Amino acid sequence: MKVVVTGGAGFIGSHLIDRLARDQVGEILVLDNLFRGRPENLAAHQGNPQIQLVEHDIRDGDALRSHFDGADTVYHLAAQSNVMGAVTDVGYSFGANVVGTFNVLQAAQAAGVRRVVFTSSREVYGEAQNLPVGEEHPLNAKNTYGASKAAGELYAKVFHTTFGLETAVLRLANVYGSRDFGRVIPLWLTAAREGRDLVVFGGEQLIDFVWVDQVVEALIRASTADIIGTPINVGSGQGTSILDLAQRILAVSNATSKLDRQPARSAEVAKFEAKIDLMRSLLRLEPPTDPLFGLEQLVGHY
Repeated sequence: MKVVVTGGAGFIGSHLIDRLARDQVGEILVLDNLFRGRPENLAAHQGNPQIQLVEHDIRDGDALRSHFDGADTVYHLAAQSNVMGAVTDVGYSFGANVVGTFNVLQAAQAAGVRRVVFTSSREVYGEAQNLPVGEEHPLNAKNTYGASKAAGELYAKVFHTTFGLETAVLRLANVYGSRDFGRVIPLWLTAAREGRDLVVFGGEQLIDFVWVDQVVEALIRASTADIIGTPINVGSGQGTSILDLAQRILAVSNATSKLDRQPARSAEVAKFEAKIDLMRSLLRLEPPTDPLFGLEQLVGHY
C-alpha cells in the first residue's frame, strides 16, 4: 500500500511517519515545502527505501496528481499551522490552507485515492458558546487560521458529496510534543531552561492540550473508521488554565523564572475544552487522565 503524508516533515507529520514506518504500511511519500517542516525530523528514517521525502509546496497543484498516483490514503497535514503566523501573513495562510487543501483534494480525486484524512482545528469554532464544545457547535472562526480550516472542511465535504472521495475530518485541540516550536509549551520550556521569564499573554485562557501520540493514533484510526461526513474533535476533554500550565512547566523544569504578564492577544480564542464523545465512540480513543503527562519527557528535548 502507498500512503502520502503532506506536511510529513513537520511536528505532527513526522510523528505520523514514525508510526507508519513501525506499522510497515508499505511505500510512504512525504510531501513538505519545509516552511515549518524540517528534514532532521525524519533523520531516523534515513536510508529507509520505503520512505521518500519530496520538497513540494501544495500551493502548486500541477505535480500533485503524479505524487498521488497509486496511493490508498492521503494524510493532509500541510498547512500554516501557527495561529499568530496565519494572522501576520494572511496571504500565505490562505494559499497553504485553502488553495493547498483544494489542490490536495482535487489531485486525490483525480488519482483515485480512497480516502483523504484532513487535519482541521478547534479554531473553526471561535469563542465557545458553552463548554465543552461539541462538533455541532456553529463554525464561527475568530481568526484567519480558523477561517482557513473551516474553508478546508467545506471543500472536503463537497469533494465527498460531489465526487465520492472519502474525506475524514479531525478537529485537533492544542497538540503538544517533541519537534514543535513557536507555540506556548516549547516557548515556555525553552525560556525556563534558559532562566528567562515566561511571557503570559492574558492569563485567563483555558486550553485543551492533547499529546501528539494520541493525535497520531486518531489519524491512523480515521483512515479506516466509519466517520465520513462526521468531523471529530480530538482532544483531552479537559481544559487547562494557562497559568496552571506555566506553574507546571516551572515545576518540571526546576526553574526559578517569573511570569511576565502581558495583555491578551485579540486573535486568540480565550476558552476551549473539547467534547470528545465522538472520539471515544467512533475512534475508540480514551484520553489520559492527566493531559499534561508528557511535559516531563519534553524538558530534556527543549
